[in-house]
Amino acid sequence: MSANATESPMPESFSEVEMQNKGIVDALYKGLSNGHMGTVAKLIASDLEWWFHGPPQCQHMMRILTGESSHTKFKFEPRSIEVVGDCVIAEGWEGAQVYWVHVWTLKDGVITQFREYFNTWLTVKDISPHGWEIRHENHTLWQSHPRDLFSRSLPGLILGI
Repeated sequence: MSANATESPMPESFSEVEMQNKGIVDALYKGLSNGHMGTVAKLIASDLEWWFHGPPQCQHMMRILTGESSHTKFKFEPRSIEVVGDCVIAEGWEGAQVYWVHVWTLKDGVITQFREYFNTWLTVKDISPHGWEIRHENHTLWQSHPRDLFSRSLPGLILGI
């Protein structure tokens, strides 16, 4: 009997789903940077739920996804892409004036929800009863960490998942 045979199959399959979700979001950004909007459209549900926080003129991703703006007007180059449950969080910044966080929620390999935060610090917290039982002292799953912007004051939000 191998060492893996004694382990629960759940963590392994969950890890595979996480890797798949991260790969889908990575493919989305690559498709955007190359202008392959047909590829991008296949990764996103037709009834995508979208939320935005930031200056209205900075809704760059939705403008690109809806075709209102070209993929060349604002380049999204994630500095980090991390998986938190069924969410994939991408973060990017350019100098001291531009900071963004995207939270993509996937279901069955399709992006169903998109949250765009522009010039906003984000903290993702576990608000499930299960999370409260396990981690009484710290429920933070992810938080903004752009090295270039630590001295900048930005509004902060908490996203509960």
